[in-house]
Amino acid sequence: MATPTGYPRTTRRTPRCLRSCVRAAARLAAAALVAGAAARDARAQGALRGQLSLVERAGARGADLGDAVLFLAPADDDARDGGRDAGLAWLDGAAIADTASISMHRREFEPHVRVVRAGGRVGFPNDDPFSHNVFSNSMLGPFDLGLYRAGASRAARFPRAGAYAIYCNIHHRMVSYVVAVPTPLAVRAGADGRFAIAGVPAGRWVLHAWHERAGESVRTIVVPPAGLDVRVELDARAYVPAAHLNKFGLPYAATRADRY
Repeated sequence: MATPTGYPRTTRRTPRCLRSCVRAAARLAAAALVAGAAARDARAQGALRGQLSLVERAGARGADLGDAVLFLAPADDDARDGGRDAGLAWLDGAAIADTASISMHRREFEPHVRVVRAGGRVGFPNDDPFSHNVFSNSMLGPFDLGLYRAGASRAARFPRAGAYAIYCNIHHRMVSYVVAVPTPLAVRAGADGRFAIAGVPAGRWVLHAWHERAGESVRTIVVPPAGLDVRVELDARAYVPAAHLNKFGLPYAATRADRY
């Protein structure tokens, strides 16, 4: 049948071109997904493993190494831009939470040390049959939760990275610590001092290690793509147990002896 005058003759070339272009775009998209996944895997394939030890003065009672906290922070602006933004954002499913809790039971804080992300909140439920008053005089962010009874719970925010000493204004023996960390690459050591931080992007990092008897130790390390093994030694020889003050900066009353 003849084509009417003024109308272009159709051919099969246009459909074949469209199909070819679609196939090429699909191949490019698949390649981009594979490349992105490979880049993420390359950033995350390293792990920091190590052994932490505490050097104490002669005769000192052995400390619980499981109370030590270790975390990694970018070493400089370049690492921060390429590591935190490109590498750490997709690691946000790590075990360090924005919210946590420390219960009060039998005149003790449980657990003794809690790790939370900087800016996070920690609740303090009262599981004792008497009242408590939780407070901290830390310069990082002091707070006073006031007096509250059994069954109640109040929370405090920990705005800046660092270790916060937590006390009860009634019971002088109650002490705990909240360690706020600025990165999901954080972990508590095991009771034997061993630790491991998985999914560490290769590059320069600052390794922070903290224990209540030694304070904080900081060192720069370079983590290769295959990971790194390190030894961390904290010096606790200057630690001397001492009574802390109450929330008013005064000694606890010696006559009450925590009767309730």
